[in-house]
Amino acid sequence: MTSPRPQGELTVDRMCELARVSRAGYYRHWAASAPRAEETTVRDAIQRIALENRYYGYRRIAKELHRDGFPVNHKRVLRLMRRDNLLCLRKRPFVPVTTDSRHEWHVVANLARGLVPTDLDQLWVADITYVRLAEEFAFLAVLLDAFSRRVIGWAMENHLRADLATAALHMAIAARRPAPGTLIHHSDRGVQYACGEYASVLEAHGIEPSMSRIGNPYDNAKAESFMKTLKKEEVDGRDYRDVSQARDAIGAFIENVYNRRRLHSALAYRPPAEFEKNIRDLAPAAQRPQDRGLATSP
Repeated sequence: MTSPRPQGELTVDRMCELARVSRAGYYRHWAASAPRAEETTVRDAIQRIALENRYYGYRRIAKELHRDGFPVNHKRVLRLMRRDNLLCLRKRPFVPVTTDSRHEWHVVANLARGLVPTDLDQLWVADITYVRLAEEFAFLAVLLDAFSRRVIGWAMENHLRADLATAALHMAIAARRPAPGTLIHHSDRGVQYACGEYASVLEAHGIEPSMSRIGNPYDNAKAESFMKTLKKEEVDGRDYRDVSQARDAIGAFIENVYNRRRLHSALAYRPPAEFEKNIRDLAPAAQRPQDRGLATSP
């Protein structure tokens, strides 16, 4: 697309004339957008290789990229992996090398290990994942009720700052209004969950924090399972234009499909919303929770 030679039956000059844009403006736009698109493609390839090969470091991922036709050096791969907080596990079991967990914030004990919730709002699980857009990445933070598997809070932005995670937390608190001292919040050791901003929100609402063991993905399996479902049934194969479009589509999937229609094997093949309704209907009148309703977007 960088030469005036015919493309089909139209030249670049003719297409610019039809679109009422200048030829110089077209090339300026191409020069500005092509590098972003190329970096997005490389980051997406790195993300997929890292998720499929959890023991690969940046040098091995760089070699895999070369095999796939990406001419990138290992220093660039390392920079992009640091930007996206990608985990790399050593061959010694569950000993990670990750910039995301190298922070000075307080890491709390794992209170959720072995805990089997028997009712709603006893255990919430939180996680963050990435979503590829046309020329950048967006990041999705979610909270699920571990008993009903319902997504009760979520937020999506094009950054990984703490306010991404806190926005999802505020949504969950507004929707559920848990009684102080009755709820455990479980997450990984990421800086978004360990930082003072997030910890202060938990403390203000009497929610007990819990964090996974070092490099152990099984400690947060319910959240990981939801992310896998989201990627497989909504994100993969979609071409989101920007964060706003991705937020609308993923929000509709969470509320209208996953929460209300998708049958969950752990819930005797019922959707989470139906499962919760049955729990409330069966509760004695004196113990029945208020009809608190869930927000559908952050």
